Amino acid sequence: MKAEALLSPRPEGLYCAPGDFYVDPVRPVERALITHGHSDHARSGHQAVLATRQTLDIMRIRYGEDFCSQEQAADLREMIDVNGVTVTFHPAGHVLGSAQIAIEKDGMRIVVSGDYKRSVDPTCEPFEPVPCDVFITEATFGLPVFHHPDPEAEIGKLLKSLQTFPERSHLVGAYALGKAQRVIALVRRQGYDRPIYIHGALAKLCDYYQSQDVDLGELLPATVEKSARDDYRGAVIVCPPSSFADRWARRFADPISAFASGWMLIRQRARQRGVELPLVISDHVDWPELTDTIRDVSPGEVWVTHGREEALVRWCELEGIPARPLHLVGYEDEGD
Repeated sequence: MKAEALLSPRPEGLYCAPGDFYVDPVRPVERALITHGHSDHARSGHQAVLATRQTLDIMRIRYGEDFCSQEQAADLREMIDVNGVTVTFHPAGHVLGSAQIAIEKDGMRIVVSGDYKRSVDPTCEPFEPVPCDVFITEATFGLPVFHHPDPEAEIGKLLKSLQTFPERSHLVGAYALGKAQRVIALVRRQGYDRPIYIHGALAKLCDYYQSQDVDLGELLPATVEKSARDDYRGAVIVCPPSSFADRWARRFADPISAFASGWMLIRQRARQRGVELPLVISDHVDWPELTDTIRDVSPGEVWVTHGREEALVRWCELEGIPARPLHLVGYEDEGD
């Protein structure tokens, strides 16, 4: 079977005609396979959804009980038959419950990576290379300039700032799903055992992570209306990046603004956001990890779904690997 007969791009997303399903569709469809819970990949309104149990739970937390009409949970590495097509979910290392999806029929195997990373993350299972005929990869940071530093060293910058400015609160902007919990867990790994305060928008997902045996330590609500400004001196407060612009953020004691994102490697982005302490912590692969992953997977062909597509396609061609961009739309950087 040719790869294009097994999986092809449509306006709704990647479509498997033999199995009659979509992977991470951007519009409501009859049958969707979902790689992870970020809103650009996991949307509500599908009739049937197949995903890992954790991704289904996260979709329910984010969208409510009626996020789909029918759901099916996939265990990692379990082979599932969908209308004669075999699908298998493998760890992607992006966020809790995230998975690559291997799609197989008549000797052809295509692996859809979803979003993934290879660096340290105590909150989810690490990425698992899956040999395949076609590897469909993201390229959010698909330019040679992107070399992300050690995330634990970046957390070290936050802890050093806490020691240097013990009278100031530290507001850490981090996306609600995955990044916030990863930052908290990395802080705990370095011995920080004081309470960490969290914005209310993070509470349900943090509670869910802890229910899945992810140790985040003592978390307290950052409810400034019920406390004095001085109560947060020297505290770590984790919040969605959007809350920096809210009145909520201006009520803390001389706060230092930090932002955990792979985009903090670009100084102009940090300046534009008024970030005093940029923390380069990404939930996506950087350029060396992208190219190393393609070597590890050893595919016969590479398709690039979203991000900086052309540079990665060119690298593959120079390496003698057939490659093409898919130019899919509707995928953003929620988990960067």
